Amino acid sequence: MLEVYKLTLGQLNTNCYILYSKVSKHCVIIDPADEASLIYEKIYLLNLKPKLIVATHGHFDHIQAAAELKLFYKIPFYLHKKDLFLLRHFRKSAIRFTQIDPGPAPEVDAYLDKKIAFGEIELSVIETPGHTPGSVSFYSKRAGIIFAGDLLFYGGGVGRYDFSYCDKNKLFRSIRKVLKLPKETLIYPGHGEETNVEFEQVCHKHGLLRDITEG
Repeated sequence: MLEVYKLTLGQLNTNCYILYSKVSKHCVIIDPADEASLIYEKIYLLNLKPKLIVATHGHFDHIQAAAELKLFYKIPFYLHKKDLFLLRHFRKSAIRFTQIDPGPAPEVDAYLDKKIAFGEIELSVIETPGHTPGSVSFYSKRAGIIFAGDLLFYGGGVGRYDFSYCDKNKLFRSIRKVLKLPKETLIYPGHGEETNVEFEQVCHKHGLLRDITEG
């Protein structure tokens, strides 16, 4: 059985998720947003064994703690190759938005492919570009959950698409792709509260989508 623990971290209130097996205690850290000490503390209190760090996309506010966690746990960090260019702007972007220098960007150990699997944890990697070229979502059909990053948010929110590398058409195609999943699928977004496919289908159908500019 898989469990999810959410931490909302950093100045941009970015969601970091710890996905773990109640049986083996293996865990994957999804979007290590910031404040590595709080992530350590929760992993320690739950007596978990970190195996992997993954990011839904390369924006600085989703990966600020990745380098420290990599070093501490001696585990790899995975990112989609199309978002590697964002790491070149990691430090500059963090200083611009938070006035804090986070240090060097984390090194990527491998590129995300079609699947992540270890122990009882298996996640499909669904390409959901638009917010960034390499945005992905992590989906567990068995558990009925998806980690969507900054693709969509509770109540019809959609990720921003005003940067030069964004693509509004791809973003909305990606949203439609996710909204074809089973209605009961629980959506864990990069900011804000959880939602589900059925509720977001209603928002989409009735034109309740709204732009989100914080992530």
